[in-house]
Amino acid sequence: MTEAALSHLKILDLSRVLAGPWASQLLGDLGADIIKVERPGTGDDTRGWGPPNLPGTTDAAYFLCANRNKRSVTIDFTQEAGQDLVRRLAARSDVVIENFKVGGLAQYGLDHASLLAVNPRLVTCSITGFGQTGPYAQRAGYDFLMQGMGGLMSVTGRPDGEPGGGPQKVGVALTDVLTGLYATTAILAALAHRDRTGQGQHIDLALLDVQVACLANQTMNYLVSGHAPGRMGNAHPNIVPYQDVPTADGHIIIAVGNDRQFARLAEACGQEWATDPDFTTNAARVANRTRLLSALCDVTRLRPSAEWIATLEAAGVPCGPINDLAAVFADPQVQSRGTRIAMVHASGADLSLVANPIKMSGTPVSYRLSPPILGEHTQATLLELGVTEEDYASLVQAGVV
Repeated sequence: MTEAALSHLKILDLSRVLAGPWASQLLGDLGADIIKVERPGTGDDTRGWGPPNLPGTTDAAYFLCANRNKRSVTIDFTQEAGQDLVRRLAARSDVVIENFKVGGLAQYGLDHASLLAVNPRLVTCSITGFGQTGPYAQRAGYDFLMQGMGGLMSVTGRPDGEPGGGPQKVGVALTDVLTGLYATTAILAALAHRDRTGQGQHIDLALLDVQVACLANQTMNYLVSGHAPGRMGNAHPNIVPYQDVPTADGHIIIAVGNDRQFARLAEACGQEWATDPDFTTNAARVANRTRLLSALCDVTRLRPSAEWIATLEAAGVPCGPINDLAAVFADPQVQSRGTRIAMVHASGADLSLVANPIKMSGTPVSYRLSPPILGEHTQATLLELGVTEEDYASLVQAGVV
């Protein structure tokens, strides 16, 4: 069996909710050994963020989405004995991921400086709402808040004045997910540096920083023009036509990325738009967006969605349906890519999960552990650490684990 890409790494995950767990799950899928430290009795907040819950368990689907390939170890590190256990785990780890408030771990002697003294090769990654510095550093930060403060909601939703207009958040905690991906990239870069120098380092990641960075072309549109973009519904600020259009029985998406594709769209619609100087180039189409979209929608309303998709695909025009999740998992392309995987939960329940999208030819991702029951691996992990059976019993008696 091929050795996983990151099977040599041990990650101590002190994070909870989504951004940190998303990063550690990705590292776990790539082979790293993830030890997830949770609060005795309650665990990660998202275990209780149901319904829905996995049948036969109290664990919410939310928890299950970000916590496979991890060992759950319950430790109360508000107690001195618990702090000692975490330091011992950190001494054997390559990476620590945490998302406590700024300074929150220092009171337990588990901050970056304290852990680096125990393990100079350690990479620590701190994820907070606003970062370790700045006037907002002490504030709590949540994904929804960052979507608003970071500008995403200013460019998401229908324009003011239209029915349903006003600020709108994205339907998933996208800032958290993107922060998890940035954290993974930063961790791997820090490990590459450590491999050359032997030195660990601290990574400071802020949800707000990530949200601003991920506005991509919208931030650059503002920085170049000085004009803050607004909400445009499903339209694109820089490309036309690139949005949903109505059909006889619903809506489809048309995503024209260049002038050649637009010419093919015009031909498929039986129109002479590609020879009209107002529409010939993308810049012209952006300038004349309203007139072109009105004409396009008048045509697309005449035929049902399936007919249009077949016609436009045959013409080489990028297009597609707007699927709900039932349709997503029924899609033959999604099925052929193995996007839905099956595991067996420790409770014995069958569990469907979304596959990791990374496909590597030499070191593929692996699914070794289903999302753990709270404290499922506490005893085995601490015995590996050198805790004796007698000491373990004492720790349980004291409520440390």
